Amino acid sequence: MFFVSGCVTNVLDVENRSEQPISTELRNEMQRKGMSGSDPILIRIFKQESELEVWKKDNTGRYALLKTYPMCRWSGKLGPKKRDGDRQAPEGIYHVSSSMLNPNSKYFLSFDLGYPNRLEKALGYTGNALMVHGACSSSGCFALTDEGVAEIYALARDALRGGQPEFQVQSFPFRMTPRNLAKYRDDDNYGFWTDLKAGHDLFEATRLTPKVSLCGGRYVFNTEFPYGEPKDPLDPCPAVNGRMNSVASMKTEADPTAVEQMLGSNAGPAPHAYVDGGMHPVFRKLLAEKGADVLANRASIDAVPVSRPRAALADTHTEDE
Repeated sequence: MFFVSGCVTNVLDVENRSEQPISTELRNEMQRKGMSGSDPILIRIFKQESELEVWKKDNTGRYALLKTYPMCRWSGKLGPKKRDGDRQAPEGIYHVSSSMLNPNSKYFLSFDLGYPNRLEKALGYTGNALMVHGACSSSGCFALTDEGVAEIYALARDALRGGQPEFQVQSFPFRMTPRNLAKYRDDDNYGFWTDLKAGHDLFEATRLTPKVSLCGGRYVFNTEFPYGEPKDPLDPCPAVNGRMNSVASMKTEADPTAVEQMLGSNAGPAPHAYVDGGMHPVFRKLLAEKGADVLANRASIDAVPVSRPRAALADTHTEDE
């Protein structure tokens, strides 16, 4: 259940926005789940569902879901970002350090994802300044409203100050389920998405940060290279000893069978044809009922205009799919 709040609350102190403490409510939730403010975090983003998850290590040493945030706006279509100006929000695995936090963002607060990462550079992808930020406007970024990014920024800041050198951000096109994979079986990005799914499944099974390696122009996870990881991400992957958790391995092997079964039984509706990105249903409802000006005022204390509101309304994805 998501709640779209007003534009200014006790969470938002404009004069000291980057140093605002984690709210009492969220601290109480962390305490209930055996977490502290300085414990490491991990972030997962799901474009189709327009959701961002913050996971945090608890007293077992593994990650547990702390909170899911509805995204107000992302741009482009499903698929990775490949070139500057394509309006694509990125998909892949990223690592964010303290130097990538921006306390002076024009979109309230933000952090840089580090696009292009080493693999994307090797593939010749271009672009820069791909952010998670406030407001409800996107040109390749993930916008969460000022209040949403204020909480996420505080969680990231305290984890990094607590000793986590960097936190991993996993950006996916959609929830990595057999049903969703079946919908996009003929998409040109299907191979890339199945590579990402291996890392997704590892995290699902272990609740530990998967180790990311690069070879053959792709991501590989929790892999031991007998003579060291290839220096060039485009070099062929050598014979390796994989260390995938057995539960994750079973899931990764079983899901393609489930995909084929769904393809044979008309798995579901046709893929979404995004005009330009998406918006979580709670915000899209507000946009449809109240208009872009009201949503902009709710999303940002500076009333940043909603980017391409007509395109946002064209996104028909719902939480029930």
